[in-house]
Amino acid sequence: MAEVLVYVDHVDGAVRKPTLELLTLARRLGDPVAVALGSGAEATAATLAEHGAVKVLTADAPEFGDYLVVPKVDALQAAYEAVSPAAVLVPTSAEGKEIAARLALRIGSGIITDATDLEAGEDGPVATQSAFAASFTTKSRVSRGTPVITVKPNSAPVEAAPAAGTVEALAVTFGETSTGTKVVSRTPRESTGRPELTEAAIVVSGGRGVNGAENFHLIEALADSLGAAVGASRAAVDAGWYPHSNQVGQTGKSVSPQLYIANGISGAIQHRAGMQTSKTIVAVNKDAEAPIFDLVDYGVVGDLFQVVPQLTEEVTSRKG
Repeated sequence: MAEVLVYVDHVDGAVRKPTLELLTLARRLGDPVAVALGSGAEATAATLAEHGAVKVLTADAPEFGDYLVVPKVDALQAAYEAVSPAAVLVPTSAEGKEIAARLALRIGSGIITDATDLEAGEDGPVATQSAFAASFTTKSRVSRGTPVITVKPNSAPVEAAPAAGTVEALAVTFGETSTGTKVVSRTPRESTGRPELTEAAIVVSGGRGVNGAENFHLIEALADSLGAAVGASRAAVDAGWYPHSNQVGQTGKSVSPQLYIANGISGAIQHRAGMQTSKTIVAVNKDAEAPIFDLVDYGVVGDLFQVVPQLTEEVTSRKG
């Protein structure tokens, strides 16, 4: 059976959820071979094997932490040359898409970004994507070379599928450009205790209708009751009510959770582009003509200052 390379996104050996989703998709195409790089790479092996990796290629070197993406591209290219895979899968993120693009250019292959599903086809993997601000769903395949595909988080379930997970050291030769851009400092991100926005199964967002930073506690309370991440529209971010890192939309982050709750968000195309692929969409807005209602599965026409606290109370009471 053909082998499929899966780039592993991990933090000191803790494998992030999008990678486990990629292993589910990779098994549709062939035998997953995981590539784990940097500090804690070998510690990922047990988790990767539990989720279907038949082999885990590992490499650790100072270059992976001290410099930007090029050393990781060097390593992924070395893995590609060692395995000759049927496809290369990378989690969608700012870094992931840069790694994928650089690899595709090096090996002379086509690339598909932000896939939301993958299936095996007669002429190679077929990827489902959302196009034109998620107004259309397309199916695409790479017509030249080995497909390099980035996949959005929450595109597939995490499924246990125990496999051998044989660990092998990956020999990497770093190119001249690998040390061109050095990381000079790092600042730990303050933890909110909430899930990562792009990976969360539930996202609760607030927009212009929240009417001020002092009212975002209502959005946060609902999110916390559901174990959700907090998002914000561009209008809320531009007004300084919430950090830009939480912006959902075309110029912010793209999310695809199981449940998306939009509060006080009109539903402009810029915002829809970042959340339209959510599995279930709920909106609370006092304007019955708001464009967001054309998109939702469930809509509540009402004042969010009345609806959201009641919803939070109901969720909390049911959990209790």
